[in-house]
Amino acid sequence: MSRLATLAVHAGREDLAGLGVHVPPIDLSTTNPVPSVASGGAAYEALATGGLPPAEGGLVYQRLWNPTVARFEDALASLEMAEQAVAFGSGMAALTACLIATVGEGKPHVVAVRPIYGGSDHLLATGLLGTEVTWVEPDGIAAALRPDTGLVLVETPANPTLELLDLNAVCEAAGDVPVIVDNTFATPVLQWPIEHGATLVLHSATKYLGGHGDVIGGVVATSADWAAKLRRVRAVTGGLMHPLAAYLLHRGLQTLPVRVNAQQATAVELAGWLGEQQHVERVYFPSGALVGRQMAGPGAMVAFSVAGGYDSAARLVEAVQLITHAVSLGGVDSLIQHPASLTHRPVEAHAKPDAAVVRMSVGLEHLEDLRDDLAYAIKEAHR
Repeated sequence: MSRLATLAVHAGREDLAGLGVHVPPIDLSTTNPVPSVASGGAAYEALATGGLPPAEGGLVYQRLWNPTVARFEDALASLEMAEQAVAFGSGMAALTACLIATVGEGKPHVVAVRPIYGGSDHLLATGLLGTEVTWVEPDGIAAALRPDTGLVLVETPANPTLELLDLNAVCEAAGDVPVIVDNTFATPVLQWPIEHGATLVLHSATKYLGGHGDVIGGVVATSADWAAKLRRVRAVTGGLMHPLAAYLLHRGLQTLPVRVNAQQATAVELAGWLGEQQHVERVYFPSGALVGRQMAGPGAMVAFSVAGGYDSAARLVEAVQLITHAVSLGGVDSLIQHPASLTHRPVEAHAKPDAAVVRMSVGLEHLEDLRDDLAYAIKEAHR
């Protein structure tokens, strides 16, 4: 098997030389000719129920299947060591499809460990899709399971405090219940949840997979059986990723290992430096035995709390001059934001991040420039 860096460059592109092209073609067709009524109808039924394209009958309609999207899916599945992957219009659309699939099987109960991304938290807490959530600590997963439990949902490193969960322990506690792991922060460069027993690996592809802040998408890497369920939901609900987005994300995978490793190296230095600053009360950055055993490295996200609570944190994120004050993460440029006010604003009050915490996505800028900008912002926040 090829190593990760090689897979990132070549996965989903194995047939290009045979086609006489060097980069993947973009198929923008919204509809496709069908050779006959019978074969077209059979193809439609196969694709609309989650199957793969049959040998005859064509692809019928973009909502059911698109070759450019399929290339990205194949590539991401290779990186995550999964059988298949299914791509969606956003990370939230991907999570929605997983929840709809479990509700459709009569298992609407979800066991989840906080903290997770604020949008995911909000979707579960509202029960909008007919789900019911039980929030637990990691050691409470097994006790919370019920006959109608369809998923155990975790995120590691967690958003925004970067806490780590032992995925072997989580999957063991879940037993026969499928575990879905949000792997957005770690990426397949640093963590492979399926190796630890997870059934579904969720990404907001908008973040590190794209890496340039110019495309929105979501993807789930999983087994062939689960992929068929998700494709069926996608076909019925219209959640397909647009082909242009899939092209950009597939291209983004080629530089994913290089970007993540470089960003991580800077983040390590910044985390150490932040811990020495006068007004920084705590630095949140992955460490411990799971880094090296479960994760190949700590990643490129850093969070920290500052003295003075909300007022100081707000002044700090508004004072940066090089770093961009914005939500999202994983791009080539560094971003900083106040989770309690933005990404985690919908989270129930008792589960919100501390108001003194800010979260930073470390980009590819020079370490000294980032450090200078943070030093200035910290000083301004406590002037």
